[in-house]
Formats: sequence, structure tokens, C-alpha cells
Amino acid sequence: MASDQAGTANDQGLGFDIDKVELPKGESEDRGEGGFLHFIMRGNVVDLAVAVIIGAAFVAIVNAFVKDLLTPLIAAVGGRPDFSALTFTINGSRFLYGDFINAVIAFLIVAAVLYYLVIAPMNRIMRRVRRPRPPAPAMKACPECLNLVPAAARRCGYCTSALADAAA
Repeated sequence: MASDQAGTANDQGLGFDIDKVELPKGESEDRGEGGFLHFIMRGNVVDLAVAVIIGAAFVAIVNAFVKDLLTPLIAAVGGRPDFSALTFTINGSRFLYGDFINAVIAFLIVAAVLYYLVIAPMNRIMRRVRRPRPPAPAMKACPECLNLVPAAARRCGYCTSALADAAA
């Protein structure tokens, strides 16, 4: 099905070149079978799937941290042993606002971790990598064709007429 060549790896690191995948007889990318294979084996789809799985595991860790460690510490100061037990009742309906407080704290922790461990370092890296653009050269209009040419030019690049000396 796929022509695996030893030592050949595409830029997504799949271990084979996805463009050289041979479709079984009778299948075409137009019908969807080969197109789906090509789509699913692209590196960015695989990377996204891995990121979602790692993200879900990270959220479970943060939720456990909030529920088992952080809220008891906050509750010790506030006098309540557990936020998840905080409720109120209206017309027989029970509202668990303590669980909501736990979810908000977990969200804020995930957002802070993402910002300080991913976004802020990437912004610093991008500022270092990004070089300032050189300023645009000063321009002047050609008196014959009115096109803009560099101020230091002695001849127009469009109509080749002689330009007045920039120093004069």
C-alpha cells in the first residue's frame, strides 16, 4: 500500500513520504478513500491529536490539584472544608456553586500555565528572531513620468530621463 523506503522521512516525521502512498486499484482520491488516507496521515493532524490527548491529561491533573490541594488550602482560610459542598436550594432545585468555583479556579490555573509556559516564552522568542525591517528608501518623483524613484537616483528607472542631482 505505501512504498516505504528506508531512511526516507517527510517533513512531518512520519517515516515515509505521504505523497508517494500508492492507492489500491480502483480507489481514487476523488471518491474519498485515498483523500481521507492522505488527510489523516498528514503530520499536522497527528500533532493535533497528540496535543488534544496531552491537553486532556493536563486538565485532569489541574482539576485534581484544584480539588485536592488548592481549594482545601483556600477553604482553611475561609473556614469551609470543601468548596464542592457549597450549595443553595431554590424551589427544591439544588445549585452546586462550589463545583463552579472549583471549575473557575481550574480554568484560571490552566490559562495561567498556558500563558506563562507557552505564550510568553514564544513572544520573547519571536521578538528575538524578528528583526526590524530596514526603513524604506527616500523616494522622489521623476519630473517626466511622475513615477517614484529612489532619492539618490540619477536616472529614472522607468523612462530613463536624467534626474536633477540630489545634492543640488
